[in-house]
Formats: sequence, structure tokens, C-alpha cells
Amino acid sequence: MIMSFLQVALGGALGAMLRFAVGLGALRFAAPGFPVGVLLVNVLGSFLMGAFAMYSFHRGVQHLNPFVMTGLLGGFTTFSAFSLEAFTLYERGQVMAAGLYVALSVVLSLGALVMGVWVARGLWA
Repeated sequence: MIMSFLQVALGGALGAMLRFAVGLGALRFAAPGFPVGVLLVNVLGSFLMGAFAMYSFHRGVQHLNPFVMTGLLGGFTTFSAFSLEAFTLYERGQVMAAGLYVALSVVLSLGALVMGVWVARGLWA
């Protein structure tokens, strides 16, 4: 079990560094004020999550999942994990659950962020 935690930690550190690098690179090419780096990371991370999920399943290398999927891609973007979960629900035929999961995730996460900002502003204003 400790090796899985170490794999996640190493992959997460590498993924976070990659996310930071992509964000810096995007600043050179993007219009100011639009989060192109975050968008690029989310889309690329989601693509890589889907591709690796299929690769690991078909090639029998699920032992790499903690490092690659949870660590590397999770550190790169948590949106990739969200995308995989939503798609998995859809693939299982749970279309309503998938839609509810997407709607609740977006609405509740944005709401929680707004609440966090309001609380923090009240504390440190």
C-alpha cells in the first residue's frame, strides 16, 4: 500500500510541474485575461486519461494506474478524473446519473468557490 501512495505522490508532483509549465507556456501565446492554460490542461488531461484508461485495461498494466491516472494526470488536472467518472456512468447506461453528476459537480463546485471567496473576504477584509 505504501508503494501506491509513493507512486501517487511522485506522479502528482510531476503532473503539477507539467501543469505549471503548460500554464507558463500558454501565457506566451494566449490573449491576456482568458485562462487558456487551464483550458488546455483540462482538455489534454481528459484526452490522456481516456487514452490511458483504455491502454491500461487492454494491455493489463493497471498497476500503473496509481502513478499515471491518480498521480500524474490527477496532478496535471483533476478535471480528467471528473471526465472519466462522468463518461463511465454514461457508458454503464446511467445517462441520468451522468448528467446529474456533471450538473452537480459544476454548480456545487462553483458555488463552493463563491462561498469560499465570501468567507475569506469576510475574515480578511
